[in-house]
Amino acid sequence: MNAPRTRVQRRPVHGVLLLDKPLGLSSNQALQKVKWLLRAEKAGHTGTLDPLATGVLPLCFGAATKFSQMHLDADKAYEALLRLGQTTTTGDAEGEVLRERPVQLSSETIEAVLQRFVGVQQQIPPMHSALKKDGKALYEYARAGQVVERAPRTITVSALDRLEVPAEVQAACPPGTVLRLRASVSKGTYIRTLAEDIGEALGCGAHLIGLRRVQTGAYDLQRCITLEALQAMDAAGRLGALLPPDVLLTGHVPVMLDTDDAARFLTGLRRRGGWSDAPQVAVYGPVPAAEGTAEPETPRGGPDRVLLGTAHIQAGQLIPTRVLSPLEIAQWLQQQAEITVPTEVPS
Repeated sequence: MNAPRTRVQRRPVHGVLLLDKPLGLSSNQALQKVKWLLRAEKAGHTGTLDPLATGVLPLCFGAATKFSQMHLDADKAYEALLRLGQTTTTGDAEGEVLRERPVQLSSETIEAVLQRFVGVQQQIPPMHSALKKDGKALYEYARAGQVVERAPRTITVSALDRLEVPAEVQAACPPGTVLRLRASVSKGTYIRTLAEDIGEALGCGAHLIGLRRVQTGAYDLQRCITLEALQAMDAAGRLGALLPPDVLLTGHVPVMLDTDDAARFLTGLRRRGGWSDAPQVAVYGPVPAAEGTAEPETPRGGPDRVLLGTAHIQAGQLIPTRVLSPLEIAQWLQQQAEITVPTEVPS
């Protein structure tokens, strides 16, 4: 008889975890694994990576989910491996080979073609994607053998650079048939489609055999943690791996309120001050004093201010956009206290 499954006791967790998503997991599968490890109540991710892709995947928990949409607009950078001379049904290595063509390309020809793909351009999303049409994902139509019309999107490829192909990849493919690129692109760019379009421009066709997201917005792989490393940590270590929710507010103008204005802002009231107009503002307030004392709730070494929410400033008025609840703020401060308790100094 199978042992009964232990029910995980969920808890409020707030912050952002930069995950180095492993190969073979969908973004949602990776999210659910991390959510289980943190025992978190509420979670979401900022954009998806295919199961065949690895790399930077910001995961949002608790209060941070209120700002996750803002990070979807961030530019991204990828390292992609293209197999030249073959096109597939899906545009990647999971599909069946549709056509094979010889590859006889000079380095100069490749460079010239790559430069044609740098800049603003129109891109038609692939059928094998999660983009929806009439409430149904495109990949569902594709699996049923249907091709539906897709509107082109305006994208920007700001840089497209050749990189050295790893020796193990070169050894596994015919000579001269693998191209490794670093692509810096705007939101909504499908690297699989970019690979196919480059292949057609080269006259030999191509499909994607490897993809790694190395940067999203201001965050790169150096700041990421692997699933294995997270699994090896204890509960306090996992909490310590979380970044505060305001890391998603890069580029927002910071505004600090006093205690009275902070309390009113949290109720959704506008505040008036000598601020210049700004479309995106991160609003902070002082750390509340612990009940019955004049001391902040967090221990020495904790935060000296707390995020209250986002706003915009117009004609000297601070107008709330997304506001944290007092409960969320208290929970985040308690979370910080669990990981910033100072080590005792021997007497």
